[in-house]
Amino acid sequence: MVQSKKSFEIGPYLKKFAAISKNSREYQGHGWGCSYLQKGEWMHYKNIQPVWEDELNSFPETTLLLAHARSAFQDEGIVIENNMPFYDDRYVFIFNGELHGVRIQTEGRIGAEKIFNTIRRFDRGDMLSALTRGIMVINKRTRYIRAMNLILSDKKMIYLATQFNEDPDYFTMYIKQSEGSLAVCSEPYPNETRWKKIPNHTIEGFEI
Repeated sequence: MVQSKKSFEIGPYLKKFAAISKNSREYQGHGWGCSYLQKGEWMHYKNIQPVWEDELNSFPETTLLLAHARSAFQDEGIVIENNMPFYDDRYVFIFNGELHGVRIQTEGRIGAEKIFNTIRRFDRGDMLSALTRGIMVINKRTRYIRAMNLILSDKKMIYLATQFNEDPDYFTMYIKQSEGSLAVCSEPYPNETRWKKIPNHTIEGFEI
């Protein structure tokens, strides 16, 4: 996720993201997708091929970008409809993690979409509260959470949550903030400094 007060070219950031995805120790090549703002509206793109094999120079400039590379659980359900970001008429959502024994009745083709729909169910105009409550319910109704990292945005706010019970080297999220810009990623961008680890069990919102 990248956000800036000033417009930036999408391509260079996607190339950094593609390098991280390609070099990930867990395969991240089951398709990918991104959502970005264009003249105040969400634009969405998804492709079933790995992000590092796609043409990344064809995207315009933006002030907000969310991108996700998929690692399908047990290599199942590899269709473009299951690629993130998931979205509705307000929110864009991306997720990375693994849950076992989830006892939640909600719509969704895959677990990540069910998590998105569970969180939305609690939204009464305060997404940070909905996110907090949704995560609490998911914890209570899940046998084991290996990890549950997610980012949502509604054009005005960015929300993130991170939780993991094993493998912090892989599941720790990173943040880089400077005047007028914010970036969050599963790893620091290659050859960049000033990235900081996001503490486990963080739930936070950032105004755009």
